[in-house]
Amino acid sequence: MGSITIRTPVEADSARIVEVHIKARRSYYEGHLPEAELAEWEAAVRADGYRFDTTDRASWLCAELDGVVVGFALVMGDELLQVQVDPAHWGRGVGGALLDACTAVWRSAGVRTAHLEVFAPNDRARRFYAGRGWRELGVADGPHPHVRMAYDVPESPWREPGRDR
Repeated sequence: MGSITIRTPVEADSARIVEVHIKARRSYYEGHLPEAELAEWEAAVRADGYRFDTTDRASWLCAELDGVVVGFALVMGDELLQVQVDPAHWGRGVGGALLDACTAVWRSAGVRTAHLEVFAPNDRARRFYAGRGWRELGVADGPHPHVRMAYDVPESPWREPGRDR
């Protein structure tokens, strides 16, 4: 396994992050949403790209594996808006490294409990988050079923002896 680096993305990362997002999003929405809806979203994201110099208090993080961007996360306040990993790189610790970095962002901002919404049929993601200490709170309202989850941000980056996270 290669070396994972978490850093703040720069403008030159936008096209690669768009590709990661498209691949990841298709992996869990395909077969659940109409192809026309997926294609419309994909075309819009490709046209607009992503900007990382926002002033809306968003924290963007990207993950590199051996120097290639393979994942990203987006945090705003106590919300985890995105964690996306290229499916070709699942199971290599990229998602966990991104979540650890998000936890550091929340800790430094004084966030005690973080929240996210995950597509309800995405069992893989739900298991991933649950395995990292997130708990399900219920189904969120919206056009597609999403499960609301919460995470109690540890006060210290160090684990207590004898206690796994």
